[in-house]
Amino acid sequence: MRKLLIALLAAIPLTVLAATPKTVTLAVQNMTCELCPITVKKSLEKVPGVSAVKVDFDRKTAIVTYDADKAQPEALTKATTNAGYPSTVQK
Repeated sequence: MRKLLIALLAAIPLTVLAATPKTVTLAVQNMTCELCPITVKKSLEKVPGVSAVKVDFDRKTAIVTYDADKAQPEALTKATTNAGYPSTVQK
């Protein structure tokens, strides 16, 4: 029981220091069929720090939630570009 309490107390500062997740919307090119969003989503999910991806085929966008300490928007756009779907951050 004591070891569990010590472990819990040791973990508390880590959660306080954890970065607040950020969300960015990417404008994605080359999505021409219903299967394209699957490839875009998988490419983004492979980026370390990404916690959620929602791809909208009709709007040609991807909304990505990520940990800014582990990933940057440049890594996200690079991931989609490498998969054949160049993207840019929407402002």
